[in-house]
Amino acid sequence: MHILFVCNGNVCRSVLAERLTRSIAVEYRLAGVTAESAGTRALVGFPVEPRAAEAIIGLGGDPSGFRARKLRPEHIDRADLVLTMTENIRDEATELAAGSAARAFTLLEAHRIARITGARTVADLHRSRHDLSRVGRENIADPVGLSAQAYCEVGDKIADALVPLLVALAPTATPGDQHRGRPPLIVRPGRSSTRLSPLVAAQHTGWYA
Repeated sequence: MHILFVCNGNVCRSVLAERLTRSIAVEYRLAGVTAESAGTRALVGFPVEPRAAEAIIGLGGDPSGFRARKLRPEHIDRADLVLTMTENIRDEATELAAGSAARAFTLLEAHRIARITGARTVADLHRSRHDLSRVGRENIADPVGLSAQAYCEVGDKIADALVPLLVALAPTATPGDQHRGRPPLIVRPGRSSTRLSPLVAAQHTGWYA
């Protein structure tokens, strides 16, 4: 399962979700899960915003080697699941690539549907979308320009939604996905953070499998 994360600038929220996904996939052997990110109004070529990089490291990910890029139709076309940070970005992304609406959700929307319904596939998420629709409540705000604490809060919010969603959907991944020209997973040699690992944190929520 290949996941595309989308925000505006592609230097904070979406890259945080991308790098966290890659770290979780390696650490918990979700071999079929890959991730990349892009921005609708990307700061093309920029590295991860420094405070976002700190949040990524704190959550067990690796921010190195990243450069922001603008969202293009081909990014959406090759994704099995598109997760955006806001409803407006979701709608903008689906307008860019015909036929993508059934696999595009906000991150919080996908998490909520999976939690309520027990969905285990992207198709399951889509089938329940309209019955469980909620407007204007499932956005993750951009912390750019705010305090380091704001970045940590956004990182925690992304992790809290992302980890159980990945664990729920990962068993449906096909083993060959990682061999189809998709970006490799990142393995960090060690962690300096004393925070809980993402899956341990997810277990404390009572819903992770």
